[in-house]
Amino acid sequence: MLPKSHPKRRELNDEVHARPSEAMTAPRQLSYVALLSSRQSPSKDLEPVRKIARSFGAPAPKAGANHYSEDLGPFHLRWERHTEFSRYTFSLAGKASRSSKAASADPFAAPAIGIVPADWLKTLPGQVIVAAHVTIAKAPKGRLDLDRISRTVFDGNALVGGAIAGGSGVALTDFHIHEDGFSRLLVYDRAMTPRQTGRMVQRVLELETYRIMALLALPVARALTPFLDTCKQELAKITAAMAKGAGSDEKELLERLVRLEAAIEKQHADNHYRFGAAAAYYDLVHRRIAELREERVKGVQTFREFTERRLAPAMNTCRSVATLQESLSERVARATQLLSTRIDITRQQQNQAVLESMNRRAKLQLRLQQTVEALSVAAVTYYVVGLLGYAAKGLKVLGLALNSDLVMAASIPFVAIAVALVVRSVRKVVTPGNRWWRS
Repeated sequence: MLPKSHPKRRELNDEVHARPSEAMTAPRQLSYVALLSSRQSPSKDLEPVRKIARSFGAPAPKAGANHYSEDLGPFHLRWERHTEFSRYTFSLAGKASRSSKAASADPFAAPAIGIVPADWLKTLPGQVIVAAHVTIAKAPKGRLDLDRISRTVFDGNALVGGAIAGGSGVALTDFHIHEDGFSRLLVYDRAMTPRQTGRMVQRVLELETYRIMALLALPVARALTPFLDTCKQELAKITAAMAKGAGSDEKELLERLVRLEAAIEKQHADNHYRFGAAAAYYDLVHRRIAELREERVKGVQTFREFTERRLAPAMNTCRSVATLQESLSERVARATQLLSTRIDITRQQQNQAVLESMNRRAKLQLRLQQTVEALSVAAVTYYVVGLLGYAAKGLKVLGLALNSDLVMAASIPFVAIAVALVVRSVRKVVTPGNRWWRS
């Protein structure tokens, strides 16, 4: 009954359903690993997932998939492929823990990743950017003993977190990497639904991941700052030299500007994506914090406060360096355009001087030509009159009484006029403006 559907209609419609959060209930152990991987070869991230799924007899993800969630038996695997990183979440129900007694004393004594084959973990492509153990437990009755939790679970570090989901749960962490290479997140379930629990855990983990991904731009900004300072000094020297108006140095100044512009553009091309990605990740961090709907727990710094304390200055640094890079590029381009314009004006003035010199030379050549023409008329007249004298002498021998000297004298004006007319006609023929010559 409907016209033909757009080829991407179903894919675009299902995008809002992609990567749904998992339903989670307490008690549960999770191990989360985010790996920075190559954007050019996403298939490398998919192959290990297909391999472990087949080894446990579970359905393997389809070719080109960027999301996979399956219960492999001993543990539940969730894999997601993003633009710059892949993340793996290994989930284990509390009852299936290898050491429930140890887990009661230490919530992180039996992490879920302990059941995952170690040989397979070593084959995962990429570099670890975030690794975290998560424990979901039922909230104890009464007030939480934060000092004991900090001492026994987080090595005495200051706690960060608070009530989440409008007070239906509590999330605590210290944002430290512990001896096993993992950070820790402890979630107490007060009255959250399984789906709500899954969403809250996912948002806290995404908050940490996007925070680190945003901070990837900070070392770039710090390394770029000395280079930009050097470029600013070089540009200042070039513009100062341009202000002096030394025409002999224009070519050298233009070469320096071109080298400076090329160096800045290279850095801009190398770092533009990183700074743009940092801004996008920073925005995602704010979104995930807002979605937590956190409330303050007395004596504990909230996720928003802790994150903004260092992340905001770092992002401001990245933003200022990116702005400085853009500004320098524009200033160098303007200076190059200004110097090129000045060189063009100088070149036009030189061309005008050359044309004036050529005009003067042409006038001199014309005068010389006129002088030569006058001498040519005199010379030709002399020879023609001489020929007429010889002719008169010859006719006298034949019997005609002619005075050769008189004949020569009388013929001079006529011969001179005739020769002048002939020279003038020849000059008109070879002149470039003559119509016959143009045709």
